[in-house]
Amino acid sequence: DMASVLRWLWVNRNYFIIFITPLLILPLPLVFPTPEARCGFAIILMALYWCTECMPLAITALLPVILFPMMGIMESGKVCVEYLKDTNMLFIGGLLVAIAVEHWNLHKRIALSVLLIVGVRPALLMMGFMIVTAFLSMWISNTSTTAMMLPISQAVLEQLSATEADSDEKEINALSERRRKEREVKYLRLFKGMSLSVCYSASIGGTATLTGTTPNLILKGQMDDIFPDNNDVINFASWFGFAFPNMVLMLALSWFWLQFMYLGFNLKNSFGCGLKNEGDKEAYRVMKNEYKKLGPISFAEGAVLVIFVILVILWFTREPGFMPGWATELFNKNGQYVTDGTVAIFMSTLFFVIPSRLDCSCSVSASAFRVFERNIVGTPTLLNWKVVQEHMPWNIVLLLGGGFALARGSEVSGLSKWLGESLAPLQSIPPFAISLILCFLVGTFTECSSNTATTTLFLPILASMATTIGLHPLYVMLPCTISASLAFMLPVATPPNAIAFSYGNLKVLDMAKAGFILNIIGILSINLGINTWGMAMFNLGTFPAWANTTNATSTP
Repeated sequence: DMASVLRWLWVNRNYFIIFITPLLILPLPLVFPTPEARCGFAIILMALYWCTECMPLAITALLPVILFPMMGIMESGKVCVEYLKDTNMLFIGGLLVAIAVEHWNLHKRIALSVLLIVGVRPALLMMGFMIVTAFLSMWISNTSTTAMMLPISQAVLEQLSATEADSDEKEINALSERRRKEREVKYLRLFKGMSLSVCYSASIGGTATLTGTTPNLILKGQMDDIFPDNNDVINFASWFGFAFPNMVLMLALSWFWLQFMYLGFNLKNSFGCGLKNEGDKEAYRVMKNEYKKLGPISFAEGAVLVIFVILVILWFTREPGFMPGWATELFNKNGQYVTDGTVAIFMSTLFFVIPSRLDCSCSVSASAFRVFERNIVGTPTLLNWKVVQEHMPWNIVLLLGGGFALARGSEVSGLSKWLGESLAPLQSIPPFAISLILCFLVGTFTECSSNTATTTLFLPILASMATTIGLHPLYVMLPCTISASLAFMLPVATPPNAIAFSYGNLKVLDMAKAGFILNIIGILSINLGINTWGMAMFNLGTFPAWANTTNATSTP
């Protein structure tokens, strides 16, 4: 019957997409036998494969290795070199730190310590969870942050709900039935609001640091690729300077909105300066017990924390912009020798050379030593390759590479130049409007395809548009990169959303309603930032000399 045929088609849709798509867009290179059209074919094909996810994103990212040489766009050696750059090294270094933090459960200790300080009034609890989640996802992956924070939040709310139930049962029965219903409705709303606040703040927090989420690194890589003389304009410190205030603003506004949607605005109850009730004490106890389970802080945790802190300090002081950094003074007198990638790899190598505990068993007597001799083992280091192998998302390294290859291919083939010229009429539109429209476009696009794919596809186009109309490339590239992280509306839009959704209390509509407003909040806040402190930081009002590639004809 019809239904089963349709079901069969749906189940096997990926095969159809893979085989039919190239045939549908084949007329493009056949009708226009130019390098631009051939490169366009490759990009459109990859874009459709990425958006439908008919095969793994990383495999789609490898298509330039096949298509560019066979279409005569680039030699294979030149394509493959694009796949592992300084930016990928920065990514790998940042990930090794994240893996070490997770391996020794340091992130849980940090999270619980902060939550115990914040306290457990529902409003403050939501705020506490949002701040902690955002902070952690700046350093470790948004997905692992969400996966760790959601169970903690659920446990606390369950305890609050149970305590309130106990105190209600002591009352007379006629009232208690109605109270029970009210309580269940109230806690369902709280559960929903909490799950959303955690997964949203993971995405928001990821935007604050260069290594926090992949789109940020793609921007850095594409900038270095398309504008090789840009003097390292995007680095850890400069990104943080722009994106951190913007993240704080987005987080605060999101908290207001979720608070309004799920808890209602009763400030006295929410912030309550009044007495602590039983429920609060119980919920506090839950977190205290979770913290006790972690045991005393170990040497390994301390060592990881120290390496992490030193890495962040080195990143910030390498080239702070407003003063000469240590790298500028020591290594980079004539050229960009030491970059953020160098520092990341150097510090993360330490995880493999520092022991995970200090054994003080040197004073063992000779007779005891003979007994031990058989089962003596060396002290393991903080990380070993087996752990790294299990947790390292290699697919992202390939994804980043595929993006760099695409950007390079569209430049070599002349596609960038052609695209730039076709977008020249945009010159008549005021820049702030261009930025706003593009952010909405990217924000919509990223809801239905991965953040990485969105950024990879949009940035080269934006770069060639900016150079043509004489606009500072970062003025459009920076806001759009952050907008790619604003995937708030659909459960499939980003892994944190999927995790929150899998907890069961949320409906698609809940996420779409809350997320739609958050998208708008995010886009407006980014555009506020780029036109105020971003303008001052990166000098966005003028067209920089490094962007003046051969194809840029007009000057502002």
